[in-house]
Amino acid sequence: MSQDGLQKQQQLVSALLSPSCYPHPTKKIQVIETHISWVLLAGRFAYKIKKALDLGFLNTLSLDARLTDCQEELRLNRRLAPQLYLEVVAIGGDHAEPKLGVQPAIEFAVKMRRFAAKNTFDRLVSRNKINTSQMNVLAHTLADFHASLPAAIGSSEHFSQTVLTSLQQSFSQLSTLTTHHPALDLLREKSLQHIDYIEKLLFFRHSKGFVRECHGDLHLGNIALIRNKPTPFDGIDFNPALRWIDVMDEVAFLFMDLLHQQQSALAYHFLNTYLELSGDYAGVALLNFYSSYRALVRAKVASIHASQFSNPATKRKKLLNNAQRYLLLAQQLTALRNPALIITHGLPGSGKSMFAQVALEQLGAIRIRSDVERKRLFGLSALANSQICNNIYSAEATARTYSFLLKTARELLTAGQTVIVDAAFLKLGERQMFNDLANTMQLPFAIVSLQSDEAILCSRILKRQALGNDASEAGIDVMKKLAAIKEPISQSEIDFTLVYVNTHDGIIEPSVWAALEHILSRQK
Repeated sequence: MSQDGLQKQQQLVSALLSPSCYPHPTKKIQVIETHISWVLLAGRFAYKIKKALDLGFLNTLSLDARLTDCQEELRLNRRLAPQLYLEVVAIGGDHAEPKLGVQPAIEFAVKMRRFAAKNTFDRLVSRNKINTSQMNVLAHTLADFHASLPAAIGSSEHFSQTVLTSLQQSFSQLSTLTTHHPALDLLREKSLQHIDYIEKLLFFRHSKGFVRECHGDLHLGNIALIRNKPTPFDGIDFNPALRWIDVMDEVAFLFMDLLHQQQSALAYHFLNTYLELSGDYAGVALLNFYSSYRALVRAKVASIHASQFSNPATKRKKLLNNAQRYLLLAQQLTALRNPALIITHGLPGSGKSMFAQVALEQLGAIRIRSDVERKRLFGLSALANSQICNNIYSAEATARTYSFLLKTARELLTAGQTVIVDAAFLKLGERQMFNDLANTMQLPFAIVSLQSDEAILCSRILKRQALGNDASEAGIDVMKKLAAIKEPISQSEIDFTLVYVNTHDGIIEPSVWAALEHILSRQK
């Protein structure tokens, strides 16, 4: 780190507080400082200047390096926020009397269109201003973005070693930045316990094409609500290795940060929506590892920022407290879990998917939905009309669907996740397969049998068909045919079955969760 270079830059930033430096109308200029940049808020625009630093994971000591990073920031962030990122601007003159848009340049800045700071997700979440509809839009944006990216080329072994080296570097840097903290030692020990298994998973993810040029820094502070649309911005530009990452690493970052903000329901809502869209359930094997790693990185960033001499003592204390909270979360994410397997049982319109949606947020679980996965197995999107594909609801297709659900449930349970399988499970044999899986893995198992009278079933089916926004295609005729062949809960299943008469859409009484927890806890 060049203190002389930083001091000159600080002189420049102070001089840029004068409105006369800008080619457009502006009054009072505000400065936001992060651990690697300054952002000057001037009128309708913002100007981001890179700090002259060498932190190991980035090196912007030279002016050429800072120009390259500015150009990369423009290219990369226009992928997700083209309306915000405008151009790279030269800053000429001298450090005492700078002028924007003047050559020769003594510095460069990324010019951006401003938005209200109160609309970043970290601030919105702290005020409980983020809802599930906005998380759905964000999950769709991210899933589409990831699907559009080409896979990384090169060595899978190199990728896995890069991730593990970065992990070790984060531990080393935190050890020098923070006072002794027991959570850091315990976290390092747990991270090394299964390192060979993690390395194999990292190798597999790269070899299967899941490593792509992502945003790279998708925490809540880097997402803004602009015209009511969640918009990721400020992606990683300074180090390609930090953005050429596993797409599940990107998902885990936001998932972790929501947990950090004590927003578990939103975290699991976002995660499940992304997984249902992408089908990337295999990536969940690394979710806890990536989430813990990202919490460690956030602790490191907060600690680096706290160590910079320009921060007042009160801000340093706040940053260090935040770093410790991230460390504790990272430790919790590596802890052993006791997952459970829950399946639904009921006719079309009985409320299985509604229950599963509320349950995944309430319990912190991952849902696998048969209506969605059946279509995916036949190359169809969730809302596609199955008439374009023959025999999607044949006995053979149903068996294939349940086989996939069973395989995926096993993988998710092995990863330590509680699983909800949202399917009809009208046949005893179908339910028995999943009961056997739970018994083999020595995990708690529950059936939630949802029941409603025929009038309510018909009403819900007609409403769903009119909206046309659900993967289920079962009409009233199908419901009546299934009712005729439905196999009721057997005597051998009663002890682990919760019978729920679902008459109120979207409302589940607290007693239901207590009853479900009682069934599961008896088996632990």
